[in-house]
Amino acid sequence: MHEDLVEKKCSSENIFDGTLLHVCRDIVCLPNGKRAVREWIRHPGAAAVLPVLPNGNVILVRQYRYPIEKVTLEVPAGKLDAAGEDPLHCACRELSEETGYTAEQYEKLTTIATTVGFSNEYIHLYLAQNLSAGSQHTDEDEFVNVVEMSFSEALGLVKTGEIIDSKTIISLMMAAERLIR
Repeated sequence: MHEDLVEKKCSSENIFDGTLLHVCRDIVCLPNGKRAVREWIRHPGAAAVLPVLPNGNVILVRQYRYPIEKVTLEVPAGKLDAAGEDPLHCACRELSEETGYTAEQYEKLTTIATTVGFSNEYIHLYLAQNLSAGSQHTDEDEFVNVVEMSFSEALGLVKTGEIIDSKTIISLMMAAERLIR
């Protein structure tokens, strides 16, 4: 396990407990015996889903992201609601809420650690196929537009820098070998 790299927690304090994020400040014992401060965000985790229509088009959502002050194009996603919630259950819920679609088939693409330098957030990425349309029913504070486009167009938007969201980029790249024949 590379014991020569492992930092061990000496002490920990909660700095902030918010609705979504919890900020911690830990004192760690370094491999060389010295101590250092590690401030990090505890996150419940999330799931994201790349929905693919029978014609090969993908469904993405366009929404405003306050921290970066930009409208982004992303795969539907959301945080795990309850401790121990099955990420696949979360992906199904978010697909339905944000797009109105449901899927008969899900395939796990991968799990990513989003920002390892300051957060413990993991996002579980899925591919959804055999979709059925329904009605979008977003959260009260959530405003998203559903966007349908070809898979190749979505990949092109990654290459031009229009799609900048990491979970979306990784989902598209991981799905490419399955969808491009």
